[in-house]
Amino acid sequence: MNAAELLGEQGPFARSLPGFAPRIQQQTMAAAVEQAIAERSRLVVEAGTGTGKTYAYLVPALASGRRVVVSTGTKNLQDQLFFRDLPKVRDALGLPVRVSLLKGRSNYLCIYRMRKAVIDPRSRVRRDKLTYIDDWAIRTDSGEISELPPAIADDQLLPLVTSTADNCLGGKCPDFAECHVVKARRAAQAADLVVVNHHLLFADFRLKEEGFGVLPGADAIVIDEAHQLPELATQFFGERVSTRQLSDLSRDIAVEIQVFRDMPRLNEALDQLALATIELERPFRELGGRLSLDDFSTRAGAASAIGAVRTALDECRDCLQAVADRSTGLTHCAGRATTMANTLDKVAGNAALGLVRWAEAVGRGGALHAAPIEPIEGFKRFMATYPGAWIFTSATIAANQDFSHFTATLCLDDAETLRLDSPFDYAEQARLYLPPGLPDPNDPDYPDRVAEALVPLIEASGGGAFVLCTSYRAMDRIAERLRASLAFPLLVQGEEGKAALIDRFAKAGNAVLVATASFWEGVDVKGAALRLVAIDKLPFGQQGDPVFEARIKLIRERGGNPFNELQLPRAITSLRQGVGRLIRDPSDRGLIVLCDPRIRGKSYGKRVLASLPPMPVLTDRAKVCDWLREALAA
Repeated sequence: MNAAELLGEQGPFARSLPGFAPRIQQQTMAAAVEQAIAERSRLVVEAGTGTGKTYAYLVPALASGRRVVVSTGTKNLQDQLFFRDLPKVRDALGLPVRVSLLKGRSNYLCIYRMRKAVIDPRSRVRRDKLTYIDDWAIRTDSGEISELPPAIADDQLLPLVTSTADNCLGGKCPDFAECHVVKARRAAQAADLVVVNHHLLFADFRLKEEGFGVLPGADAIVIDEAHQLPELATQFFGERVSTRQLSDLSRDIAVEIQVFRDMPRLNEALDQLALATIELERPFRELGGRLSLDDFSTRAGAASAIGAVRTALDECRDCLQAVADRSTGLTHCAGRATTMANTLDKVAGNAALGLVRWAEAVGRGGALHAAPIEPIEGFKRFMATYPGAWIFTSATIAANQDFSHFTATLCLDDAETLRLDSPFDYAEQARLYLPPGLPDPNDPDYPDRVAEALVPLIEASGGGAFVLCTSYRAMDRIAERLRASLAFPLLVQGEEGKAALIDRFAKAGNAVLVATASFWEGVDVKGAALRLVAIDKLPFGQQGDPVFEARIKLIRERGGNPFNELQLPRAITSLRQGVGRLIRDPSDRGLIVLCDPRIRGKSYGKRVLASLPPMPVLTDRAKVCDWLREALAA
């Protein structure tokens, strides 16, 4: 049987998998993936929600007999693919295929660093947790941090017991033979199919460029959630220095020199680096989003803090190089200080042509970036490193029928493209409401007016609503107004972790969740718990974002139209991700509310509406409320 037949009415899935229903869209995609793998070609597939794209690429991948790497957008999706979907497909096919799950090194216990942490006197406050981890280390086979209870694996403790690309000692580590990362990589090298995430795939590419690969040679690379790639590529093909990296380096140097009493100059340099890092953290406070490096440097203390860090790094590097032969740890710290100093010079030194530089708040500090405005050349090298078939898939890649926004960004002009509509019956299951009478989205009162328009709709739906916002400011204002007007449980992004909020929302059944960009995708709430999705305005990109503005400027310089080539396609793709939260199952029913009046008032509104699944459009609030009550009572 070919891949389409395997997923058909006479195939093993229809015979053995409860609830499996053959779908022509899934079979069409499977046939295209099968052909791409056989011909070692490039394929871009947009598969609407409900297509079953995971099976559509896993079946031909496993049946091909080739070595395949599958990359997903997040670690959660990686676990879902490996532990839920892959076993079902492998069992149904009855193939003795070796599979492996590989995550980044920070997801595994580092035995060497754990031992260092246990004897570090500064770790007394975490002694109970470290003792728990020490006991667990004896029992665990995988060393995956996800096995630990969340209360143990907290953000402050994890850096002490895991490694990063910066601080890993590699083959010089005394615990190398027992290293969990090494064991996971060996399993990946021996596997027929390896499941990774995008961050790890890009990180492996950088290692391969330096002559050290982690992933096995693959006949095919499958990229799920491929719409994330352009933004990720920009970051990974650039340079970055963060206050977290600087703090980690300071801490690791301090641990290494505990046993030495004859390094006063290094101790002094280390103190200066720690103080300079603290000073650099200050300008990141209340930054909110990205800021160009030039503008960031005008913030109080920013320029002097960057200069102080550069000076302290240089001094630490010189001191470390003088004593590097005293221990393996010092040797490695010397290399890290050298690399970090060189990177900081590239990021914060003289601007280079074709690069965009920015600052971004992260945790209690932030990071300084420099990256190519366009990731095309880097992505060419990326694909050349993994010769073979490339399959890119997502529920939202195209803008209407046009893939060029995605393919041009990643130099995929020669790729075959395939667009498959969702098998869900949106005309029956959903309605789209465009509230009349709202002011221009730039009006200061716009968030309040949006909240007013949503209150009667949410009351008619009995809660069960996502309110997706394009900014934190709008989120806060809308949440405040809804809290004062509704009796339903109100959840707001930031009050708890994302997973905890989604869990509370699903269990409540009548909750209202107000959130921003991170909830527009990767959130899957099936059933009656979610029956209304409202979007405050079209996601045209953050005004003043340095990366976005640099791309707009580049398009203008080439004589192009930034709105049609970048801003509108990107907004449509993001909007479709948000809209896609509502219907996740054939039995789901609900309402989409697009509040932005520009959809009806601007010429491009027709393009926006044409990009959405076909469903009846309503403009009368009373009729919308009646439909909600009738649909949800059915």
